[in-house]
Amino acid sequence: MPCHACRHGAGFDLAITMAFQPIVDVGTRTVFAQEALVRGADGSGAAAVLAQVSDTNRYGFDQLCRSTAIEQAAALDLTAGGASLSINFLPNAVYEPRACIRVTLDAAMRTGLPTSAIIFEFTESESIDTDHLLNILRSYRAMGFRTAIDDFGAGYAGLGLLSKFQPDIVKLDMGLVRGIDTDPVRRIIVRNTLATLTELGIQPVCEGIETVGEYTALRDLGVTLMQGYLFARPTVGRLAEVVWPEEAEGQADAVRAVG
Repeated sequence: MPCHACRHGAGFDLAITMAFQPIVDVGTRTVFAQEALVRGADGSGAAAVLAQVSDTNRYGFDQLCRSTAIEQAAALDLTAGGASLSINFLPNAVYEPRACIRVTLDAAMRTGLPTSAIIFEFTESESIDTDHLLNILRSYRAMGFRTAIDDFGAGYAGLGLLSKFQPDIVKLDMGLVRGIDTDPVRRIIVRNTLATLTELGIQPVCEGIETVGEYTALRDLGVTLMQGYLFARPTVGRLAEVVWPEEAEGQADAVRAVG
C-alpha cells in the first residue's frame, strides 16, 4: 500500500542529470561499479542541487535521482561489462521501503536494467533513526538489492550500525585515505578497519584516492576496490575511461626515455 508521502509529497522542480564515477577493481583491472552522482542539468554541481532539497520535496528528489540514474545508466549500457550501478539514496526520504521502491522497479523494468546490478548507497553522515534505517536495509536485501555505507568513519553510524547489520559494501571515508602513504596513524586505522570488514564478510572500498602513493599504500594493505580522481573523474553523458596507475607511469617512463 502506498504511503501518504508517496501520494502527496512535492516533486523536485530543478532539472537534474547524473555524472558517473567508476569504482575499480585494481586486481582484475575491471570496473566494479559506477556511482551515479547528481548534477544540475544546467551544469551546476551537487552542492547547488542539494541546497534546493527541503523536507517538502526530499521524497520527490530521492525518487527523481533513482529513476534518472537508472535511465541514464541503461542508455550508456553501463552494466554491459559486468559493472553495477551504485545509487545514493536518502534514508530520511524513504517512508515505507516496499512502497517507496516502486519508482525504482518501474524504471529498471522500463529500461531493462537488471535489479541485481543495483547497489543502494547511503552516507552515514546523515543523522537518522537507526531502527528506520535498519528496516530499509533489511527490506532492500530481502528484495535482492545490495547495500553500501558511504563515508564510513566520518559520521553517525559507524561500528554501532555494523553490529546490527552488515551491508555488502563499506566505503571508507576519504579522510582516512588522504595521505595514508605518509601517515602511519591512518595506516593503522585503515588496516584494522579492513580486518574487521573482512571478518564480517563485507567488501571494503577506499574512495578519494588522488595520488600514486595513496594507491600503492592501499594495495600493500590488500585493498582491491578503489575510487578517486587518480582513476577517473565523474563524467556526464558518458562513462569515463579508467587510467590505471601502472600504465600511466609506464607511459611517463617511455616519454622520459624518448626525451
